[in-house]
Amino acid sequence: MSAEQDRDLVDPDAAPGWLKGLVDNLAAVPTAQSRYIPADVQAAFKVASAAAMAKAAVTGAKRDAAVLVLVSGPPDAPADVLPDTADLLLTVRASTLRNHAGQAAFPGGASDPEDTGPVDTALREAREETGIDTDRLRPLAVLDRMFIPPSNFHVVPVLAYSPDPGPVGVVSPGETAIVARVPVRAFTNPENRLMVYRKERSRRYAGPAFLLNQMLVWGFTGQVVSAILDVAGWARPWDTDDVRELDSAMALVGATSDYGDGQR
Repeated sequence: MSAEQDRDLVDPDAAPGWLKGLVDNLAAVPTAQSRYIPADVQAAFKVASAAAMAKAAVTGAKRDAAVLVLVSGPPDAPADVLPDTADLLLTVRASTLRNHAGQAAFPGGASDPEDTGPVDTALREAREETGIDTDRLRPLAVLDRMFIPPSNFHVVPVLAYSPDPGPVGVVSPGETAIVARVPVRAFTNPENRLMVYRKERSRRYAGPAFLLNQMLVWGFTGQVVSAILDVAGWARPWDTDDVRELDSAMALVGATSDYGDGQR
């Protein structure tokens, strides 16, 4: 799945003024994604990614995927101000799935042979998972792919914008438990931010997370959201010393009633 095939499908100039700070500085996203990841975890990811690519070269079975990072909001808001109504489209995966069950995620999934590239995959998967009208969306850019253990997928985030994406909802309860347009202000609220860690057998993870009322956003999704906030200039100082074990943090989900600035 090559991003080169999607060159004609993205238009960075379609971004509104308040998104230009992000779109114009996408080269900084990879560094921002790893900002809060411990060095040993980053090293382990690199080793696992190289092993997965080597295996794919031998077997011919590549595991490529793409996700849709959809930012919605007014087209005419001031260029230097994050609109109060800006939001991100997220899902919570069904608890019965084999990989990443119950996790908050961007809409997306594995590429099909018929897909022309990451944009095509991300739009198709978002349509299948959330029922979104993809004709309302404007793909802006294809970001660098990231390796996702334990599923061993290499995932390409596709950044898109819509002034109004229309209705969304759960299409297949067997795959998706929740579909939500989450206000960006919920992510910028320092009280909703924390670090989580997890250790299982020989595998360890630690990184940024967001504790919201319906979901804990962590892992790959948390890294991407954190990077977007930093690169766009929307992040506010937060307590990186608030480090919690993953299961303990997950147990807190559902303790609040809204995404407002006072929500934890």
